[in-house]
Amino acid sequence: MAAEVILKLTICFLALMVRVQGGDPYLFFTWNVTYGTISPLGVPQQGILINGQFPGPEINATSNNNIVVNVFNNLDEPFLLTWSGVQHRKNSWQDGVLGTNCPIAPGTNFTYKFQVKDQIGSYIYHPSTALHKAAGGFGGLRVHSRLLIPVPYPDPADEYTVLIGDWYAKSHKILRGFLDSGRPLGRPDGVLINGKAGKVGVKQEPLFTMEPGKTYKYRVCNVGLKASLNFRIQGHKLKLVEMEGSHTVQNLYESLDVHIGQCFSILVAADQDPKDYYMVASTRFLKEVQTTTAIIRYKNGKGEASTELPPAPIGWAWSLNQFRTFRWNLTASAARPNPQGSYRYGAINITRTIRLVNSVSRVNGKLRYGFNGVSHTDPNTPLKLAEYFNLADKVFKYNVIKDEPEKTTTLTIQPNVLNMTFRNFVEIIFENHEKSLQSYHIDGYSFFAVAVEPGTWSPEKRENYNLLDAVSRHTVQVFPKSWAAILLTFDNAGMWNIRSEIWERTYLGEQLYASVLSPEKSLRDEYNIPENTPLCGIVAGLPKPSPYTI
Repeated sequence: MAAEVILKLTICFLALMVRVQGGDPYLFFTWNVTYGTISPLGVPQQGILINGQFPGPEINATSNNNIVVNVFNNLDEPFLLTWSGVQHRKNSWQDGVLGTNCPIAPGTNFTYKFQVKDQIGSYIYHPSTALHKAAGGFGGLRVHSRLLIPVPYPDPADEYTVLIGDWYAKSHKILRGFLDSGRPLGRPDGVLINGKAGKVGVKQEPLFTMEPGKTYKYRVCNVGLKASLNFRIQGHKLKLVEMEGSHTVQNLYESLDVHIGQCFSILVAADQDPKDYYMVASTRFLKEVQTTTAIIRYKNGKGEASTELPPAPIGWAWSLNQFRTFRWNLTASAARPNPQGSYRYGAINITRTIRLVNSVSRVNGKLRYGFNGVSHTDPNTPLKLAEYFNLADKVFKYNVIKDEPEKTTTLTIQPNVLNMTFRNFVEIIFENHEKSLQSYHIDGYSFFAVAVEPGTWSPEKRENYNLLDAVSRHTVQVFPKSWAAILLTFDNAGMWNIRSEIWERTYLGEQLYASVLSPEKSLRDEYNIPENTPLCGIVAGLPKPSPYTI
């Protein structure tokens, strides 16, 4: 009898060990967000630091890792971080935007808890409140493939994160004052690579080092406010292998246009003469081109980098043609974003078409942007909280815009929320009637960018869609007087932000939210509100609703 008891206890212990060891690992971070003096363009200004760093620390994770980030706000203003491209399956509570979260009040902290579920690739995080992104607070987030799932290229000798973006020498509070007073930001003052602006012919310490004969992976992300950037490396080809969480067909490029919010992973072979080379980032589609550089040094190399930089492409037609070369790698055995319908998305019936036309106007003499005649404003009560507490009717109205835009030259300012049917396969058309390039992003999802074309969209244009191997991604550019079509299944319950990545446009209303409600109200579809979620607005102090169950 004693032996039987010991055997049962041993089996229970082993089962417990398997459960503990078999769980997905946790990564814990404590981040202190403070102001600090930085001088990326040679002019001292107030920056936003994370643990004293600008840019902020990088998160290095593996698919299915659980990420726990305890953020202490030591600024003098409310603050939030959003995790751009991280899908937060069933968990918009962690999205870190004002439509889902109360901001972290000065002197307090909030702990983000989310899982990078079935994702691989290069991502970024950045502030979503006010114009804090113009002061820093951004950084890279790597998600590696698990060892059981091979990637479609040999392991690189090393990996480097390259954060490129335009920059303004004025403080974020002055810039916000410009927008609040009705004036635009104007052109940026420069371009940064990993927080620094390098000039040709001026001595720079090497940013990265390569060993001759080896291949390196560069994760390149545009963290800027306004400008698309062209990225290139002097004397080297760029082999594109991944973008925004999807493996791509591995084409070689002289340079890549990286639009705001986008991330590319490229392989670079150290196959040139061993010396220094310039990494170059320059603005695109602005009247005045601004360029910055950084040094890549070959190990034991001799010789300075040539002062003759590789030229940037001219015109947006070049960029459009480059977009058409991007293809999803359908043979790669790796985690795929939005797995439902991933292999045969072109065979799924479209249940709803939504055309979103960007708008610009003046309301009471002040500049505003929006979609379909509505300029979004964030209420004091986050939309997600109002909905969860069954108080949505006291905070906002659903579907204030139509799926087919009405002809209007004016904008109204109000919360903009579209009600989405859970698990419907939806076509969204971003239509740009302006002369400037746009970049749009959807939180919580990857979508299939099936077409980007000049002109005005019509149903006949579906004949030109790529219904086989369009890249699954979370950000898409729309060229001047052009449109972009994306397809996605709204199968991730929550309240999700759809926004311009050009941050002055976002701040001034060019965004909306997709409310995706599960009729089951089950934990299989959406997590309960976390215990540590702060409550504000009309839900402050209210008891939380009954939790969802299985």
